[in-house]
Amino acid sequence: MKAIIITQPGDSSVLQLQEQPTPKPQAGQVLIRVRAAGVNRSDIHQRQGGYGASPAGQIPGLEVAGTVEQCGPGATRWQVGQAVCALIRDGGYAEYVAVDERHCLPVPTNLDFVQAASLPETVMTVWSTVFGWGHLSAGETLLVHGGSSGIGVTAIQLAKAFGAKVYATAGSDEKCVVCEQLGAVRCINYKREDFEEVLSNIGINVILDMVGGSYTPKNLRLLAMDGRLMFINSMKGADSQIHIPTLMKKRITISGSMLKPRDAEFKAALTAAVEEHVWPLVASGQFKPVVYRTFPLAEAANAQTLLESSEHIGKIILKMPN
Repeated sequence: MKAIIITQPGDSSVLQLQEQPTPKPQAGQVLIRVRAAGVNRSDIHQRQGGYGASPAGQIPGLEVAGTVEQCGPGATRWQVGQAVCALIRDGGYAEYVAVDERHCLPVPTNLDFVQAASLPETVMTVWSTVFGWGHLSAGETLLVHGGSSGIGVTAIQLAKAFGAKVYATAGSDEKCVVCEQLGAVRCINYKREDFEEVLSNIGINVILDMVGGSYTPKNLRLLAMDGRLMFINSMKGADSQIHIPTLMKKRITISGSMLKPRDAEFKAALTAAVEEHVWPLVASGQFKPVVYRTFPLAEAANAQTLLESSEHIGKIILKMPN
C-alpha cells in the first residue's frame, strides 16, 4: 500500500510517500480501506518528535473514513464493505489501516467519506473534554478559543445543539462570521479586540482553550463561580500565570486532556457515547462537518503546512488514490 512516512523529526519536508506492507487485522480489529483521512495538529506534534521517541518510520494520522476490507478474528460488529469512520492512534495517512472495531462509527448516509473523516478526532475530543470532563450543561455558557479550528467549529455546533450559549475567539473577521453562522452568539477577533473586555460581563461557565500562555489569567477572570477551564493544547505558551485567590474565590476547576495516548477501553466507551449522543445530530443535519480543503495523499506535506499557517476554517483532509 501507499503511505506517508515520517523519515525523521522535522518540518513537513520529512514526510515521504512510500510503499509499505498492508497491515493485517488482529483479534477484534477490522482492516479499513481508507478513502479519506483527517489532518490534525497532533500529526504535526508527532512529526516533530513531540511524543518522546523518534517518529522516524511512523505513519501519522488519527482519523479515517473508508470501507471495511477484512474482519480479524472475533471481530463481529462490522461487515466487509460497510462504510465506517474511526479514531486511531496513528497510521491514517495510508491506503489501509487496521483498527479496533470498537473505535469505528458508521458513516451517516448524508455524509461522504471526506466529511466523515473530519469527525472522529474533533467530535471525540470535544465530547470527552467539554461535556464529559467539563460537564457543560444546557443553559450554561461556553467560550471556545480557536473557534474556526476543527475543534472550534465542532464545539460551537455541539454546545449550541445541547442548549448552551457559545462565545468564541478567532483571528479574522471572516473566521468570526463563520463561527457566528455556526451558532456562536458572538465571536471576537482577538487581533482587533481584547476578548476579556468584550466578555467581562458575561460569566463563562466552561472555557475550551488550546492557546494557553497569556490567555490563562484572562480566562480565570472571565469564569463564573464553579467555572471550568479545559486545556487541549498550549499553542502560545506552556507556562501560564495563575492567581490562586481567584481559583479559591470562584471554586474554579482547571484541567486538560490529550486523546491520542488514552487506552483502548476509554476510546471504546467514548466512541459508544458519541454514537449515542452525537451521531443522531449528524444524521439529522443539526451538526455539519466543515471541510476547508482536501489534498491528495501525496501532498500531505502541503496539507500540514496549511494547517500550521492557521489560515484554514474547519478541517483539512487527505484523499486517497482511487
